[in-house]
Amino acid sequence: MSQVATQYLQVLQADDLLAVTRQTLKSASDSYGIVKLQFDNGVTSELDLSQSRTVMESAAANLQAQERARAQAVNALVLLLGEPMPDDLPGGMPLDGQNLLTDIPAGLPSDLLLRRPDIMEAEQNLLAANANIGAARAAFFPSISLTGSFGTLSPTLGGLFKAGSAAWSFAPTITLPIFDGGQNLANLDAANIGKKIEIAQYEKAIQSAFRDVADGLAARGTYDQQIGALERDTAAQQRRLDLSTLRYRQGVDSYLGVLTAQQDLYAAQQTLIAARTQRLANLVALYQALGGGWIERTGGQGLVR
Repeated sequence: MSQVATQYLQVLQADDLLAVTRQTLKSASDSYGIVKLQFDNGVTSELDLSQSRTVMESAAANLQAQERARAQAVNALVLLLGEPMPDDLPGGMPLDGQNLLTDIPAGLPSDLLLRRPDIMEAEQNLLAANANIGAARAAFFPSISLTGSFGTLSPTLGGLFKAGSAAWSFAPTITLPIFDGGQNLANLDAANIGKKIEIAQYEKAIQSAFRDVADGLAARGTYDQQIGALERDTAAQQRRLDLSTLRYRQGVDSYLGVLTAQQDLYAAQQTLIAARTQRLANLVALYQALGGGWIERTGGQGLVR
């Protein structure tokens, strides 16, 4: 599910980039037509004409590259789906119109992560080695709240990773036998038990799961602030282009100011689209890291954990 969603976001990103590039190409073509008319009438220089054409040709080249990228993104999505997409499938909402996840509630329990396939696989490997899963969970699996207020990273989850080194700081407490049948390790300390490859793999799966959730929650708020700043920057770049164009047409500035403003606006728009894609991809990764979200399916009903 996460792979399909992530690949679908790549298609939406290509759509948004194509829309921006087509708009830039139209604006550049219109500007080139005006500058060429001025050049033909001896009003402007050949340098201005050449500079105007560079933006137009650059946008035209980008358009071809982005159309190719979109076709490849659709092909990758079809491969994941295992069948062609319907011809009458409506177009998706743009990236800034997507609402993939509702608000994440506070106090999500860490046992949600027990649904993750990597942790389930590690536990099955322990079972194959005659391990007591209940004892293993009690020893190695931290029972904490994952989220704080507004669905942000909880202090207890953040505390599992030491500041600076970001090293795992949860120390297992061995109070019960982990392995049954032929070999009792209850009297061995955590270091010796950790040498068992099954235990080591189990610890790694748990640490990776908690790290995935911590990374996703930590990034969630920063993306919103980043996108807000990029949206304001894009609006400022658009205003700069409008003013530069006006000053050029009034003979106050050379075409270089317009050229620079067009290029900077185009770059800002592409950066904003990339950030929006990354934000949504992070939400998909967070859904995956939580073992399929925070809804426990029981008897066909969804219960918020």
